[in-house]
This record gives sequence, C-alpha cells and structure tokens, in this order.
Amino acid sequence: MAADRRFKIFAAADGFGQPLKDAVVAHLRAHPAVAEVVDLGVDKYYAAAAAVARQVSSPSDSSPDGPEVRGVVVCGTGAGVCIFANKYPRVYATHCASPADAVNTRSINACNVLALSGIATPPDAAAAIADTWLATPFRAPCPASGDAPWPEDIQRFFDTAPEEMAAIPEPQGPPDSACAICCLRSGMEFEPVGIMPGGEMRIVRESPTSAYVRFKAGSVEPAHHHTFGHDLVVIKGKKKVWNLTKKERYDLVDGDFLFTPAGDVHRVKYFEDTEFFIRWDGHWDIFLDEDLDTAHSAIDAELGAASNSK
Repeated sequence: MAADRRFKIFAAADGFGQPLKDAVVAHLRAHPAVAEVVDLGVDKYYAAAAAVARQVSSPSDSSPDGPEVRGVVVCGTGAGVCIFANKYPRVYATHCASPADAVNTRSINACNVLALSGIATPPDAAAAIADTWLATPFRAPCPASGDAPWPEDIQRFFDTAPEEMAAIPEPQGPPDSACAICCLRSGMEFEPVGIMPGGEMRIVRESPTSAYVRFKAGSVEPAHHHTFGHDLVVIKGKKKVWNLTKKERYDLVDGDFLFTPAGDVHRVKYFEDTEFFIRWDGHWDIFLDEDLDTAHSAIDAELGAASNSK
C-alpha cells in the first residue's frame, strides 16, 4: 500500500450483521491508512446497503487530494447487501469470505464496497479480509493471476476497464423493472409441495439448494425445521413467520429478507398469493414438528387474540 494512500469508509449493517460491523468499524478506525470511518448504523439489509452505496457512488468530496471513499456492508450472509449495493453506479461490491477473495476482487474488479457475512465470518477473519482489501491495488498480482503480474493483453484490458465500468449503467429510455429472479421465474413449471397444500416450488439448484416457491393466500406451513439454515427474499405477497425456537415473529412483504438458522422450528401463514426465492446453506430437507390442523389452530388462536386486544 502506498504510504500516502488514505481512505474514508462508510459502514452499515442489518441486525444479523451488526456485531461484525461494529468489530470491523473498530478495527478500521485504528488502521493507519484510514482517515475516517462513518458508521451509518443498522437498518434492513437493503436500506443499509443503499445508504453506503449512495456515499460511494457519489462522494461529497471527490477531489484528487481527498481520501478514497469506500464502503463496508454486512448482513447475515453477505449476499443481500451485496446485491443492493451493486444497484448503484460506480459501486463494485463483492462478498469476500477470505483474504484471497479480497485480493482477487480488488485486482480484477476494483472492488470499492466490501460485503461480509455476519453469520459465517468471525471478527478476526473479517479484519484480515478488510486489511487485504485496503492493501491491494487494482491490477495487482493475485491468486487468479497465479500471484504473478498480469500478461500484456490483460494489462491492456485493465487500461480501459475502469472508465468503461464507470459508464454502466447509463439511462437508455424508460427504466426496466425486470430483475434477474423475475426473469428466472418467467415460464417456470412448478411442482406441488405435497405436505403443504397450496404450495408449489421449483428447485433451480440442487446443492446448496436454491428454489423459487409460491403459496396461495390462506395457505399454512405447519411448524417444521431444516438441517441447514436458509435465507429468502419475498418477490411479491404477504406472509407471517413464527420462529418458535426464538419466540419471534416476522411480517414479510415485497422485497423483505429473512434468514432462518439451521434447526430453528418455524411456521408460516400466507395472507396473499406469495412468491419468494429461497436458498439453503446445504441440501434441502424438511422435518415436520406438528400437523396441519395443529398449525391452523395455533395460528387462528394467536391472530384472534391479537385482533381482540385491539
């Protein structure tokens, strides 16, 4: 790292990422190359990512002599914050699970927003990743180059890549509302979830399993658990999730994200036709902890009690 290279870093996280974010912020504030760390706090994962990405996309101080502006975003998996940070122009966010990841993405992609998993990455590992991310310049030798300087043809590519990257996206007529998951869902054929009436799913990857799932309004998922944790994003609809293990409940609508740890027992009620994308940390399985009638009775009792208390 050049001796005069300085950084201003914006950081934010969701609830799952807060402890790791706090640890990384403390570490970076003691880093000799970091001029300032601005902690933007805790919010929903997509809002936290957007808060940081806005600062990196359009820094208030873009003078050549000012510090280089970068960002750190943390959620449960590191995936959600990465997705939404990259919606902003001139933001190149990457989820890094190791220092080698950080070297590669800095060398090849000029990564300026570091995404971390608050669940999978411990603080000492995150500190090592962040140090490497700060220390590695664009086009440096990296594991992807065999730790040797890049050949001449790749160096020529790097000569033009930053300017071309910064030009994407440019407005080209009316905005397109389609997303990658929506395109994936188009024309998809579903299979019924036999143990849960009203549910259908299509597995798009076997292991770790990813699937697109839909349930009709009024459907219920009886209390159940999985061997592996899973995260999901609601594409459209409205559902309520009771995590019986943690004694917590969540109301989810379009765009909301939820991570459920491995083994946590949870039941679900769908209030509208709902579709969501879900990813397990391993192979999909399911173990029922109650029957459908018991689930309906428990949900009706709680919703009725809540209605009577208003």
